[in-house]
Amino acid sequence: MRRTFSLALSALMAVSIAATTATIAHAQGPGGGGGQDDGDQAAKKKKRDEEWNQPKAPLQQLRNAGPCPYVKVLYDASRYVEFKDAKESANQAGFTGEIQSLASGCAYKSDEPIKIRAEVLFQLGRGPQAQGDKHVYRYWVAVTERNQAVIAKEYFDLPVTFAAGQDRAYARETLEQITIPRADAKVSGGNFEVLIGFDVTPEMAAFNREGKRFRVNAGQTAQAGQAQTGTTTKQ
Repeated sequence: MRRTFSLALSALMAVSIAATTATIAHAQGPGGGGGQDDGDQAAKKKKRDEEWNQPKAPLQQLRNAGPCPYVKVLYDASRYVEFKDAKESANQAGFTGEIQSLASGCAYKSDEPIKIRAEVLFQLGRGPQAQGDKHVYRYWVAVTERNQAVIAKEYFDLPVTFAAGQDRAYARETLEQITIPRADAKVSGGNFEVLIGFDVTPEMAAFNREGKRFRVNAGQTAQAGQAQTGTTTKQ
């Protein structure tokens, strides 16, 4: 699945984002793999990555004209937790989600635009009050001037189908190319940020901001045929 958008910043400038989606096997953790360079090639690659602050293999390795933009998850939108009747209880939880990991890299030189590639791993859940085995989550990607105004923002739908009898699934989203133009070669990638987060309600954002998490009540024994209750705690 590929999605793109652009926003004119001036007659000569625009920001664009393209994304693809890959769903990982339900109820299984994310897999991983990669090649291994040998001898001098591995040493040179490691040194280059450290020198230019490049994450492992998200983009073709190029010497950048400067630092990459900051790419991070907005804390208030890092988790998605639905509650039935607005009751913050484990038994009242519907569909849930959390951004598990984020990897990114960039490439630019001379006065060329900054090109960023990012991969986001989502863990999705189905609580006791979730209806059905399908849900469409929504998340957004925003490009900002660092600590300032949003330059461009796009929303993406993430449809998820939970396997029969499973309450958890993983999905990996690949932002194939986030392109940020520069007025000239003096404009560094450090002037920009890329933020990612779920499309949450004000109540969800407040729940995240307060650092609440569910904990099973200490010392409580589940009764036969009854579900355990839970309480929320702050971290």
